[in-house]
Amino acid sequence: MARRKSKAKQETELFQGLAGLAMLGGTAGTYSLTNSWKVSICVGVLGVIGVISLMVSLQRKRMKRLKRSGIAEIDQMDGFQFEQYLGHLFRSQGYKAEVTKAIGDFGADLILVKEGKRIAVQAKRYSKNVGIKAVQEAQSSIAHYGTDEAWVVSNSEYTSAAYELAKSNKVRLINREILIEMVLAMKDRGVVTVEAFSEIPINQNTCPECGNNLVKRSGSRGDFFGCNSFPKCRHTAPMK
Repeated sequence: MARRKSKAKQETELFQGLAGLAMLGGTAGTYSLTNSWKVSICVGVLGVIGVISLMVSLQRKRMKRLKRSGIAEIDQMDGFQFEQYLGHLFRSQGYKAEVTKAIGDFGADLILVKEGKRIAVQAKRYSKNVGIKAVQEAQSSIAHYGTDEAWVVSNSEYTSAAYELAKSNKVRLINREILIEMVLAMKDRGVVTVEAFSEIPINQNTCPECGNNLVKRSGSRGDFFGCNSFPKCRHTAPMK
């Protein structure tokens, strides 16, 4: 089954088609009026240049938008950080957001509550497309957590199979483009974004037991380093 094309790829293919039409249409149309190949080719080339200029302008705007959203920083987060950040993001939208204690064990990483509706959210900080397993786990979390619906949120895209399964199971998929829009909307409201959540890796310390990042945590005895895969790994280290 073919995968869905990203919005950027769709726009690139559109502009390639427009450039071809500008060249052929401009050349043919001008020749029918002037009977001059030289003039016709010049008009066609100018049309292509115009399309390319528009494409470059839109690409610059897109890059500026991506930089403003902080999506590059989100791409560098580990799974635990991404969950914490999504909690902050949804709270800015008026949800009561709670990160589940058993991270990933029962198909939901966060539980959202708003206007009496409970939503189970599975967070997928991926560098590749998210498949049907995430949809299956999210759907199964509804019964376990007693929620009204389930969402999957990712900084990436989903496979076509995932979209198809999500549609039949009424699971909402929030992809990279939607996530960027949500982050920008939060920023427009003056809410601090990537810098706001506190669970960040310190000096890229690595857990000696499982290899995951150590993150700053707080306890009754003060701050310390803890493995971000807790409770699967319970390694801790003192702050230096």
